[in-house]
Amino acid sequence: MLGDITQARNIYIACGYTDMRKSIDGLAAIVQQQFQLDPFARDLFLFCGRKRDRIKALLWEGDGFVLLYKRLEGGSFNWPRQQSEVKQLTRQQFNWLLEGLSVEQPKAIKQVSNPGNFC
Repeated sequence: MLGDITQARNIYIACGYTDMRKSIDGLAAIVQQQFQLDPFARDLFLFCGRKRDRIKALLWEGDGFVLLYKRLEGGSFNWPRQQSEVKQLTRQQFNWLLEGLSVEQPKAIKQVSNPGNFC
């Protein structure tokens, strides 16, 4: 199915800025040359521009690439900015990213109360 990202085995995010003028071939070259990953794997690769209001996603579907593009009308994506780095995301982190949250959510500290102390 065209652009069915649920079929992706892994999700990778290209941290830092990507030139959003790049199309399929340019983004595939980044995946292969800069990150030493296979753009022909069934993995989803995410890229973001300097303004952080638009992302591109590259996915190989077995018979060709799909390039997905999303532009926010208000707000921006909370995109990691460590230049020239690629990071693997979980599906939950991917959902957080699309919801405008950071992919690095702080761990909740669970407070354990003393069961014998009822104050």
